[in-house]
Amino acid sequence: MKNTLKISLKANEKIYVNGAVIKVDRKCSLEFLNDVQFLLQNHVLQPEEASTPLRQLYFVAQIMLMSPEGIEATRPVFRQTINNLLKAFKDQTVLAELKVIDTLVCEGQVYDALKAIRTLYPLEADILGRKDDDTEFAFARAVGE
Repeated sequence: MKNTLKISLKANEKIYVNGAVIKVDRKCSLEFLNDVQFLLQNHVLQPEEASTPLRQLYFVAQIMLMSPEGIEATRPVFRQTINNLLKAFKDQTVLAELKVIDTLVCEGQVYDALKAIRTLYPLEADILGRKDDDTEFAFARAVGE
């Protein structure tokens, strides 16, 4: 067993744990005593926010994490999306990180893949020539700033 993980939640905040959605009615702390797949509410990308290629990849991977029972049905969509991105991007940093993300998902480390995708948002914004507040806000929200 790995080290325990303690998470503090605010009133009315949601957390997604192994496919379950949990909403707390008051400030509380949760302590996970074993390995668990989870997403905090501020890491969840809404469908309308999947407006760029990397955000679409994030959304697909997010579905894999949030709905473990449907992971096999979602895996082909992830494969197609990542293959399209590997063909579309020319930036070597992005391509190298996409290969790492692909490996992480193949190894079942979807949460780590999501973190890696979020780190690419600023590069994608530069490549797309988008430095708007929406991109910056969504990235800050995704990393919990």
